[in-house]
Amino acid sequence: MDREQLLSAVEGSAALKRAFFASEADSVLEAGRRLAQALSDGHKLLVFGNGGSAADAQHFAAELVNRFVNDRPALPAIALTTDTSVLTSIANDADYESIFSRQIEALGAEGDVAVAISTSGNSPNVLKAAAVAREKGLTTIGLAGHDGGKLGASVDLCLTVDHPETARIQEVHGMLIHFFCQIIEDELFS
Repeated sequence: MDREQLLSAVEGSAALKRAFFASEADSVLEAGRRLAQALSDGHKLLVFGNGGSAADAQHFAAELVNRFVNDRPALPAIALTTDTSVLTSIANDADYESIFSRQIEALGAEGDVAVAISTSGNSPNVLKAAAVAREKGLTTIGLAGHDGGKLGASVDLCLTVDHPETARIQEVHGMLIHFFCQIIEDELFS
């Protein structure tokens, strides 16, 4: 990569973000408000995904449990991607497809929010978890890429970054997480 390619990539990333948020601003605000309302009502967030999306899930939970911008009380958010003993026991004793859904069975309650993150929108374990969450009465919010895949039709509200490159999709997902945190802090603590 040379300087020109770098600057071109930055401009492409910025253009994608501008287009996405111009198109989806109302849905972003709606998702953020649903998250804030659930937390205000005493519920928790369960966040999950694979690979880079697992890192996004952990990032989101960390910003809520600790703090985003403001000093404030801790908020209940759990990344279902972090407990290696739970993950490996489920994968070994049942199957990999159940690593998140089994945790939702154990930890999820009506009124909680399940945040499913999948850049393809087609990760079987994410789809299974979203289905179990809906069956249990959780609100389901998806962050997807490409055309949304099966996740788009499997959740209550899906924010889909329609782009062919996983890295660019993940960049927008990172911004969404930060905006959700800001909306939550504004709604609950301003």
